[in-house]
Amino acid sequence: MDRTIPGTAWPEAEKSGARFILPGFRLGFALVTSLFFLWAIANNFNDILIRQFQKALALDRAEAGFIQFVFYLGYFIMALPAGLVMRRFGYRAGILAGLGLYAAGALLFWPAAELRAFPAFLAALFVLASGAAFLETAANPYIVAFGDPARASQRLNLAQAFNGVGAVLAPILGGMFIFSGIEHRADALAAMSPAELTAWRASEAHMVQVPYLVLALVVIAVGVAIALVRLPRIATDEDAQAGHVSPLALLRHRPLLAAVIAQFFYVGAQVGIWSFFVDFTKDMLPATPEKTAAYLLSGSLVLFTLGRFIGAALMHRIPAQKLLLVFAIANTVLCLVAALASGSVAVGALALTSFFMSIMFPTIFALGIADLGARAAMAASLIIMAIIGGAILPPLMGLISRAEGGLQLALGLPLLCFVVVALFAWRHVAHPSTSQE
Repeated sequence: MDRTIPGTAWPEAEKSGARFILPGFRLGFALVTSLFFLWAIANNFNDILIRQFQKALALDRAEAGFIQFVFYLGYFIMALPAGLVMRRFGYRAGILAGLGLYAAGALLFWPAAELRAFPAFLAALFVLASGAAFLETAANPYIVAFGDPARASQRLNLAQAFNGVGAVLAPILGGMFIFSGIEHRADALAAMSPAELTAWRASEAHMVQVPYLVLALVVIAVGVAIALVRLPRIATDEDAQAGHVSPLALLRHRPLLAAVIAQFFYVGAQVGIWSFFVDFTKDMLPATPEKTAAYLLSGSLVLFTLGRFIGAALMHRIPAQKLLLVFAIANTVLCLVAALASGSVAVGALALTSFFMSIMFPTIFALGIADLGARAAMAASLIIMAIIGGAILPPLMGLISRAEGGLQLALGLPLLCFVVVALFAWRHVAHPSTSQE
């Protein structure tokens, strides 16, 4: 049975003092936290699919970049409907709807691989992404309801750390079960007969079927557990008024608008870097097999996960906005190094950006919805819509990479994105009073 938390914000959390998680909801907190892991698997499998579909479907980098475009377009389109569902039926309903869509999209990979048609894969990804949009829209603000609101940024960074665990495992699992390990040079492909080429590409397309089937079954199991577990039901005195607040009216709240803009650029940078990390490694270190490049990406995401745990710990002593500013400046410098250096230095610099990206999404999110009370669900939808940045940047990076500077030139885009995040953080550091309007 759900337990209602009444009031205008989270007063039960306030009565609990500095409780990190409210008594009686630890299992619910763990299950909601598991959602962060699940959408990380989906998001980071895309980085493997970009490379895999270049082989299986004969795509170039710009075409493969549309994997991320369609995926994050699903986020953009479905974030507001997700907020409306939660406002009408509650957070549990939003989570269950998201898990259902996620599982359906994963199951659609099986027929898409049989058809070996890029539009069929994109349709499956759109459905899966729609489910992930529901999950992110629900889980990020819901974490706030599990404890002291003063510790919301810390709690959200901890939950997002398990997103990092999923991000680490996805390239490893993709490298093991999606990459076949069979790579052919361009001259070898040209020497194949049409029948041999078709058979090879078909076998590569079929590599995605079993991993996505297993993923769908895991998601269904989590959905059953979410349906049965005890969760807080957020109900406030402001609900009636909140129902009449339009998204445009919410954007007049300047901290929220700034968070939407910062999140757009941050997600664009993150998705762009991870999407082309394998290709960038192959360019800088040509002798590196693609499986090894995938494992290097996974190593980079280990740094991302460590950054989440370390960041959550550092926030005991350092204000979240100051830590965000330092991390954004660090990534601006690292992108510049990766763009100008060569070989292992360039790859190492790009890999290290993951550590400093770690706290960005949850910290921007928490700062954006602070003090919004019942309006947090709709505000969360707007911040999740900003994930459309992940749909726009990868194709642009793919297009820029066709020029003489290649992917190193394209790294200028994420560099600029981190500058925007740094400016967002600086606004909260330099003008803390106005950031709470």
